[in-house]
Amino acid sequence: MGVLLSGKMSIKDFIGYVIAQFLGGIFGAFILMSLIGKEHGLGTNGLFDASIGKSLLIEIILTFVFVIAILGVTSKVSNGAVAGLVIGLSLTLIHIFGIHFTGTSVNPARSFGPALFMGGDALTSVWVFIVAPLIGGALAALCYKWLSAEIEE
Repeated sequence: MGVLLSGKMSIKDFIGYVIAQFLGGIFGAFILMSLIGKEHGLGTNGLFDASIGKSLLIEIILTFVFVIAILGVTSKVSNGAVAGLVIGLSLTLIHIFGIHFTGTSVNPARSFGPALFMGGDALTSVWVFIVAPLIGGALAALCYKWLSAEIEE
């Protein structure tokens, strides 16, 4: 969402990306379930303190930080040599911080696949882990556009 709203991706590419991500999330969860079963939860997310509000806020912030890092490091072709490292380390840090709270989503497709196979509470609350990353990504894109405009002036 953040890349689309920042103008770095077309609608057509965005739709294809979303479809591919969700199919990948479903297939990945299916493979994981086939290998280890459902006893360990397949990496499903959970509400922090049984609170939708807290969980939404946590996931919005985590996604915002991740997307702003992506937009920043990919803003110049000259950053290409370090972009993967910055993105990977940012995602690692976000997961280290967020796993305790919600299991860390920051990607609706990553959350949907496991929830689909686990059902129950995971499937009931998966909407939080779809909506929050969309909001966090959109806020990051808006903030990045604003910061970029300020720097150019």
